[in-house]
Amino acid sequence: MALRDSDCMGRHSLIPSYLYSSPLPQKKTEAVASSFAIHSPSENRGIELYSPSFYAACTVGGILSCGLTHTAMTPLDVVKCNIQIDPVKYKNTSTGFGIMLKEQGTRGFFRGWAPTLVGYSAQGAFKYGFYEYFKKYYSDIAGPEYATKYKTLIYLAGSASSELIADVALCPFEAVKVRVQTQPGFARGLADGLPKLVRTEGVSGLYKGIVPLWGRQVPYTMMKFASYENIVEMIYKHAIPKPKHECSNSLQLGVSIVGGYMAGVLCAIVSHPADNLVSFLNNSRGATVGDAVKKLGLWGLFTRGLPLRILMIGTLTGAQWGIYDSFKVFVGLPTTGGVAPAAVPSPASAA
Repeated sequence: MALRDSDCMGRHSLIPSYLYSSPLPQKKTEAVASSFAIHSPSENRGIELYSPSFYAACTVGGILSCGLTHTAMTPLDVVKCNIQIDPVKYKNTSTGFGIMLKEQGTRGFFRGWAPTLVGYSAQGAFKYGFYEYFKKYYSDIAGPEYATKYKTLIYLAGSASSELIADVALCPFEAVKVRVQTQPGFARGLADGLPKLVRTEGVSGLYKGIVPLWGRQVPYTMMKFASYENIVEMIYKHAIPKPKHECSNSLQLGVSIVGGYMAGVLCAIVSHPADNLVSFLNNSRGATVGDAVKKLGLWGLFTRGLPLRILMIGTLTGAQWGIYDSFKVFVGLPTTGGVAPAAVPSPASAA
C-alpha cells in the first residue's frame, strides 16, 4: 500500500526527495505496491521471476559484473599478489607500485588480465545465477514463516552453494593468473600460460589450489551476499521514507552500490588469510600451507596486503552490485535485496 503524505513526513529521510520520488502514475503505483513482484518492467520485457529467462539474465549479469570489475582491478591485484608472495622485496603498497613500475613498466600492471577476465567471468556466471536459484530453493523448503525468520541463513546457504560450483570454473584461470602476475618469465598471458602449466604440472596442477580457493571464496561470498542483502534491507527500512518498489531506478541502483561497497569491506577482512594462501600456493610448485605460514608468519597471514585488499575488494564489490543490478533493471527486473526471501512470490503466485 502506498504511503500517505503524513506517513512520509513522520519518517526522517536521509535521501533527497527528488531521488526517491516515483515516476509512476498514482494508479499504477498503488497496483505495484500490492506485491513485491514489480510486474510493470518484467511484463514489458517478458521476463517472469524465477523462470529460465530470469536465471539466464542473472547469469549474464554475473558475467558482466565479475569479469569487468576484476579485470579493471588488475593493477591492484598484481601489486597485492607480489606483496603476498615476496614480502621481503615488496614491503608495502607504495614500494610495491614503485618496484613494479621500475622493473616492468606500466605494462607490468596489466599482467594476467586475460585469465582474470575469462576466469572471473565464468565464476560470476555461476555465482550470481546459482545464488538466485539456491535462494529461491531454500526459501521454498523453509516455507514463508521460517524463510522470513531465518533469512540470513538462507542467504548464507544460497551463496555458499553457488560459490562451491563457481570456484570449480575459476580455479584453473586463477592458477594461471597468479603465475603470470608473480613470475614475469613464466608466460605472457592465458594463451601460453595455460598450456605451459598443464605441461609442467598436469591437469591436477590447475586445481591444486581449489581447497584454499574455496577457503577464500566461500566465506567471502557468504559475507558478500548475506551482508549485502541485510545492509540493503536496513537502508530501505531506516534511511528511505518509501518502500523499495516506490523508489526510482536511480535510487535503487545507488543503494546497490553503497550496500555493495560496505559488504565488500567485510568480505576483504573475512577472506584475506585464505587469499594469502591462494597466492602463495599457486606461485610455486610443491608449496604448502606450512611454507606460507613460515614465510609470512601467522600475523602476516591475516594482515599482509590487507589495506590494499580492502580498497580493492570494497571498490570491486560495490561496482559489481551496481553493474549486476543495472543489467537486471535494463532487462526489466527489480534490483537485488530489500525484501526478505519469504516475501518474494513464486511465478505461480505472481501470475
